[in-house]
Amino acid sequence: MADQASTLIVPVENQYRELDAKLLLSCVAAERGFPVILGSRAFVHYQVASIPRGVYLAKSMRQLSDRMFGILRNLGHEIVAFDEEALVRAPDPQYWDRRLSVGTMQKVSALLAWGVDDARTLRGYPGYAGAPIRITGNPRIDMMRSDVRDFYAGEVAAIRERFAPFVLVNTNFGWNNHFISNFAEINNAGKSLDGFMTKLMKHRSTIFESFKEMVPVLAKALPEHTVVVRPHPIEKHDPWLEIARRYENVRVVNEGSVIPWLMACEVLVHNSCTTAVEGFVLETPAVAYQPVRMDGFDDELPNALSHRVYSTDELEKLVRSILGGRPPVSDYAARRRRLEHHVAALEGPLAADRMVDVLEQAGYARRQPRRSRPHHHLVGWVHTKGRTAVKAVNMRRPGHRNSIEYHDHRFPRLSAEDLQRRVDRLGRQLGRFQGVRVRSHSNHVFAIEQQPGKDGN
Repeated sequence: MADQASTLIVPVENQYRELDAKLLLSCVAAERGFPVILGSRAFVHYQVASIPRGVYLAKSMRQLSDRMFGILRNLGHEIVAFDEEALVRAPDPQYWDRRLSVGTMQKVSALLAWGVDDARTLRGYPGYAGAPIRITGNPRIDMMRSDVRDFYAGEVAAIRERFAPFVLVNTNFGWNNHFISNFAEINNAGKSLDGFMTKLMKHRSTIFESFKEMVPVLAKALPEHTVVVRPHPIEKHDPWLEIARRYENVRVVNEGSVIPWLMACEVLVHNSCTTAVEGFVLETPAVAYQPVRMDGFDDELPNALSHRVYSTDELEKLVRSILGGRPPVSDYAARRRRLEHHVAALEGPLAADRMVDVLEQAGYARRQPRRSRPHHHLVGWVHTKGRTAVKAVNMRRPGHRNSIEYHDHRFPRLSAEDLQRRVDRLGRQLGRFQGVRVRSHSNHVFAIEQQPGKDGN
């Protein structure tokens, strides 16, 4: 049998945060001859026993993924991994404990890093098993680059039509305001809440309460502006909706990628939020509201790339100044150097292209991974079917972390036609992907391939 390219398996957990970037990566891979499977992470896992052997692009390496990684390897898939959460993270010891595990790291064939600092952290992990680490950047940043961001021009115009002028308040209180009650305890990688996590949750709870007090202050101070609160994808909206009911100019919206919202707003207000890093790339003024501070518990990178304030009075004064065209003076060059230490591919080849380069250099474009032994494949198949059956039951359990309600909160339904329209927009923006086509593979899962004879390069 002739050699064939490995299937690239691209799982998406939070659609609004990850989909566009992973669709770009999928298009690049398809353009170079990889058959691609892209879709909801949960539903990709249900189908993984029937997907031709290939490379699974893991978005995390937590202990919770150890069983799934074992299934993937038994079925003959190889694993290339990066950590979606590694750009803004806890200090190394706590990060290693919460986001990495010896078991998952041993099953990974290669690691992709956001930047120099991420590569250092991966290499320093006591359980690092020697997999090659390549600094590629992340396609999420690709979508914000000046040569790509106009992909969102239509969405930016629509947002401004609805809300402009507006201030964007991005929240990230998943630990304290999760869509599922007590999620921190049941999803803590099987660990009890140690001293660090207990202190972190208390610290974030104080900031959460301060943000609930701060939003009305902004609403009253800026009556001619809309204050748009965009909760994190895993947060409940209820606390913010309660505030919005009391103030006509407060809106709670979590629609689509954050990028067009950052492009459309006048200023971003946050605390320790990745959106401040994204805003810096997009040249959107960002204010870090830090009513309390705690070394080792505040995420330094997004706050350092922002203008910092420590009270509502300071916040009101600074936001008014920015809205009036008088932003404070900052050392942009120093901030840019700091960002470049954490994020690669801000210029030059896209991170998506660099990631596919790694796959090609490893030979995956020419061959599939070696077949697993029949016994191992049977074990992987049985475990997949058993795991899927259990998950199917849990999907029907309200309030469970695997419930269909929570799944649909993070991954609203899409059609192949929806994705094809986005592929076509990407193609027009970049002058690529003319022959890339999307078709439905199964529920919440899609196949993306280059049509024969339609090379987009």
